Amino acid sequence: MTGRAPLVVVGNPENRRVTLFRAAATEAGVPVVVLPWRRLATGPVRLPRAAVVRIDSPGEDAEVDRLLRGADRPAEHGEIVGLAAWYAGFRAALGRLGEAARSAGATLLNDPDDVLAMFDKRACHARLTAARVPVPPALPTAPSALPTASPGRMASPAPAAPPGLTASPAPAAPPGPVGSPGPTAPSAPPAPSTSVGLALRGGSTGGYPELRAAMRAAGWSRVFVKPAHGSSASGVLALQVAPGRIRATTSVELTAGGKLYNSLRVRDYTDERQVAAIVDRLAPDGLHVERWFPKAGLGDRTVDLRVLVVAGLPEHVVVRASRGPLTNLHLGNARADLSALRAAMGEPAYAAALQSCVRAAACFPGSLHVGVDLLVGTGWQRHVVAEVNAFGDLLPGLSDPAGRDSYAAELHALRTGRFDRWRADAPTLLGSTAEPEPTTGTGTGAEPASTARLESAAGSDGWGPRRAGDGGIGQHENPGRDRKVGRAA
Repeated sequence: MTGRAPLVVVGNPENRRVTLFRAAATEAGVPVVVLPWRRLATGPVRLPRAAVVRIDSPGEDAEVDRLLRGADRPAEHGEIVGLAAWYAGFRAALGRLGEAARSAGATLLNDPDDVLAMFDKRACHARLTAARVPVPPALPTAPSALPTASPGRMASPAPAAPPGLTASPAPAAPPGPVGSPGPTAPSAPPAPSTSVGLALRGGSTGGYPELRAAMRAAGWSRVFVKPAHGSSASGVLALQVAPGRIRATTSVELTAGGKLYNSLRVRDYTDERQVAAIVDRLAPDGLHVERWFPKAGLGDRTVDLRVLVVAGLPEHVVVRASRGPLTNLHLGNARADLSALRAAMGEPAYAAALQSCVRAAACFPGSLHVGVDLLVGTGWQRHVVAEVNAFGDLLPGLSDPAGRDSYAAELHALRTGRFDRWRADAPTLLGSTAEPEPTTGTGTGAEPASTARLESAAGSDGWGPRRAGDGGIGQHENPGRDRKVGRAA
């Protein structure tokens, strides 16, 4: 790419995300240089002058996980541990990358502030709420639990129009190999973790008793309990309570020694002591608790959507179908027919839902792409944005109307200058006076009677006998066989 800005990918070199993106870039005639996360996680780095930099997921690498947590040993396979410490290390690493980008006059395709907000579910929910994007109501979070300092939003030059990926020249430090040690001036020390547990009674760190008290105060019997800094459904509990009964549907495996593991098998916990043990183990690293939003179904499965928004266009949509409340595809769930969903919703409701996804993406204008998790309510007319994912573009086998996969679409948005226009237009979009979806605010009203049914991991209603093969606690033939390294994002 003589005379053009080099394209640098921050990622784990052997990970499929990097290899798939490199394949798309090669097909587009764009050479890629990889800056390993292992290098960025250990200290300052240099970038080529005027580089264009894509940040990809640090997940699925045990050593990167250890480095970001600042731990002396890797986590056990699938172990859920040190989420707040991981976030602090992630934050510090992005700070170093931001400094390197400023020194090199580089363009970041994922703004560090955006990425950090998307990796803190409380901050993401607050940002969406402020922009009047419809979201599920959430239990309150203490102000001290939200991030205050950040690596700073990059005022980086924009990628140029075709024929290549270029960036405006800027004063830079002397060039060095990608990922080589940066300037001798030390980068800012890692900010202390601001994560706390559920905020109640003046912002104290809470656990299971505080969670139940907050649910009673809100009048909610069904909630989703999420680690503030988790991903890929790791640590998420779909929690339902009734007098004398409880059910938590989750992929968490609780061992006899009290450790938690991220599993590929969804199970139900109906012993309150076990549910309390899981919540209490997760709470010190921060929790985000949302009211359960009853989702629409196709056939015998509930569905939701992953919508990839690339520079303002929501053209890659996956319908995820499950017999239980957790729809992540890696948990054994299936893709469903988008045309059937559109027919059930009707085109006006579907268009309104996609527009909410675009508005959600506009809350992160420094990011070329975001993956929006969209929930459609029973009756097909209401919808909410559950989460926004910084690295939600791993969608193999899915194309936009022009036949481009997710990575080719991102490269196209760069080459045509659409990302440049999107960054300029996004604030205007959020400044519109469009009303959010009715009935989906962030208040804490008591839930309607129609949401009182109780679901198991297998999707059955009520508290009847469990089905064989549900994967309940204590029913694993080979504990650990189905564990998954977390933070795949």
